[in-house]
Amino acid sequence: MTELRIVRIFLLAQAAIFVVAVSIHFGWQFTGYQHRAAGTAESIIACVLITGLLLTWSRWARVAAIAAQSFGVLGVLVGLFTIAVGVGPRTALDLAIHALMLVVLIAGLVVTVKRPGRAPAG
Repeated sequence: MTELRIVRIFLLAQAAIFVVAVSIHFGWQFTGYQHRAAGTAESIIACVLITGLLLTWSRWARVAAIAAQSFGVLGVLVGLFTIAVGVGPRTALDLAIHALMLVVLIAGLVVTVKRPGRAPAG
């Protein structure tokens, strides 16, 4: 499997995790976890990750993947901050989802940047 294909799989998985979070925060999957602001932020991050995925078919593949995943990490850190200060939703599910998001985003970034100066093959 080529490096670029692995990066694309990470971006797809990351976007899927955010889409699941959106569906939870907008009340599409479960009740009791609605939080419009969190769902809106997660929607934006999902769109950025999907855009990054689509741009992996361009000559900016590596840059797009790094930028999209970095934006995602920043968004998750902001989300964790809002949870910590009591503004964001503060449930075990929210903390678990944020932990999963952060781990998958950082793992994807590591894979994407592991060969500095080169675009992933593929």
